Amino acid sequence: MPRDEQPRTPVRRRIARRFPFFLLPASLFLSLLLLLSACSGKDDVILATTTSTQDSGLLDVLVPMFEGEYGYTVKTIAVGSGQALRLGEEGEADVVLAHSPKAEEEFMAAGNGESRQIVMHNDFIIVGPADDPAGVAGAEDASGALALIADSGAIFVSRGDESGTHTKELSLWEKAGIDPAGESWYQETGQGMGATLGIASEKQGYTLSDRGTYLAQKEDHDLDLLLEGDAALFNVYHVIVVSPEKHSDVNLEAARDLAAFITAAGTQAVIRDFGVDDFGEPLFVPEALVEGSAPTPSP
Repeated sequence: MPRDEQPRTPVRRRIARRFPFFLLPASLFLSLLLLLSACSGKDDVILATTTSTQDSGLLDVLVPMFEGEYGYTVKTIAVGSGQALRLGEEGEADVVLAHSPKAEEEFMAAGNGESRQIVMHNDFIIVGPADDPAGVAGAEDASGALALIADSGAIFVSRGDESGTHTKELSLWEKAGIDPAGESWYQETGQGMGATLGIASEKQGYTLSDRGTYLAQKEDHDLDLLLEGDAALFNVYHVIVVSPEKHSDVNLEAARDLAAFITAAGTQAVIRDFGVDDFGEPLFVPEALVEGSAPTPSP
């Protein structure tokens, strides 16, 4: 399955539903069970994560490292944080890597996660056309910038996908005292960060982006970084091992290994340096390395 593919039916059940097993001879039935076990057994780990980790290119570095070190095959589903957490809640993922703290806390409070560890952070930024018709670059903070966009009627392109980025954007509109829903200048893509940046560039509109995806795809778009540095734009990522008590199909050993790997000192150092050679600055800041709390992996 492609790493950015969202499954049309549950990952763990979609193969089984295609076959009327009860019609098969016992010997063939047993053979198929063994085959299915081999195809989706202990060597596979399903990671539900955000489009920002995919679009920034970070997963292209970390996943092969993990697979090579531990011998697992990672099946990555890159969606918004809200969708990633729902996959974990439904037992369709072993591990979740998300950046929507409030939703993550609710996920854990409901007993859906065995553990939740901080991994890294970057920040959100507001980007838009170079001529900046709304005057966003002169705003004091992010909410003020959105108010300027609303007042000017300039196009704002929202992900509209219940992702961590979308959730942050909605909180900023609320802080500004503005409900943009239904306004002609407010347009939702229902897509990931990379696609939303592309649409904002085509329409010469504004959007809220995580810094990593913006920098990784900057050459593909005609958008300037107009506002940054507001404390409200802090963007933190956590890795969550899905609870085996709620979902017996969870590959617990693999999930724990992936969580240990992504918070281990060596991996955190890779995260720290990721993007420096290409963009002159890191795309993410490793929080587990800063805290000194990363476990050492033992494959």
